[in-house]
Order: sequence, then structure tokens, then C-alpha cells
Amino acid sequence: MRLQITRTTEAERLQQRDCARPNWYKTARWQRLRLAALERDQWTCRQTGVVLAGRYPAWNSPAVDHIVPHHWDPDLFWDLDNLQSVTKQWHDSTKQSMEKQGAVT
Repeated sequence: MRLQITRTTEAERLQQRDCARPNWYKTARWQRLRLAALERDQWTCRQTGVVLAGRYPAWNSPAVDHIVPHHWDPDLFWDLDNLQSVTKQWHDSTKQSMEKQGAVT
């Protein structure tokens, strides 16, 4: 008996993923919380000290990161104290690398 491998495109994979869990990132509530984190941190990256002045997808554009990964736990997701303002570059490189290595739980 052979295992059948289903090949999907990245777009199909993301669509399937989004159907399986809530997409809180697309809500007005998230936009308000994100803005609150950026204002609290004075539009400055808490990891590098860089001013978040860029416009997406610039390296210094603002990203709001969950310090402790939320894994779709609403208490962690919506907790302002679990958010930090960071550069897109830091979020997409350093933070992702830390998560892959299991350095962030």
C-alpha cells in the first residue's frame, strides 16, 4: 500500500489553514490593539531601538509581535502586555529563527 501525497500550492495551504482557525488579524479589534502597542512603544522597535518609520514592506516598517506565541489562545493573543513593537526585518528574521529553534515557547 502506498501513501498518496497530496501536493498543494502555498496559496491553497494558507487558505486551508485560515479555514481551520479564526483570523483575528483581520478584525478591527486587532487593529486597535496593534495601534495601542505601537503608541505605547512610541513607534520604536523594542528589540533594536530603530524608529518604525518605514512603510510595508520596508525593513523598518512596524510589526507587532506576540512575545509568547499565542497558538490561537485568545488570552495570549489579545493581551497587550504580550505584544511588542518591532521592525518587520527583526520579526521576519530573528524572531522566526528563534521560533524555529524552539527558543520561544
